[in-house]
Amino acid sequence: MLELVIVIIILGIVAAIAVPRLSRGSQGAAEAALMQTLVVARNALDLYVAEHGGQLPQIQFITASLTAYSNEAGTAFSGLKTDKCYFGPYLRMPPPPLPVGRRKGNVGIAESDGPMVGWIYDEAAGTIRANCDDDEVDAAGVQYNKY
Repeated sequence: MLELVIVIIILGIVAAIAVPRLSRGSQGAAEAALMQTLVVARNALDLYVAEHGGQLPQIQFITASLTAYSNEAGTAFSGLKTDKCYFGPYLRMPPPPLPVGRRKGNVGIAESDGPMVGWIYDEAAGTIRANCDDDEVDAAGVQYNKY
């Protein structure tokens, strides 16, 4: 009986040490996923701009602009390369769900916050960022929306 109590105490100590470390590990993975998603999306925007004469994708076409073939004006799209739609695609699929913050899991891209919006695209500036509030920060205190 005494051995069983000692084993239970040891397991409790191990759990008290391991669980916080595991939860920090998953948060670090989510932050890394956010950074990687933003790098890929920003590179896709840069390629789009380079191929479309310096023109940024319009907000109403942002997903199609990055995931389909497009014409030079960026207003016609096709799943297949055609004689009119031959630029792109720049992403194989739309950006994944937002991996951090209160809007975690949201997938939409918009110019401002709204239902299911995970990513904010500023058409005038050509930037994309996480749809997170200023008080949502990583382990180092950096705001997710400033990544």
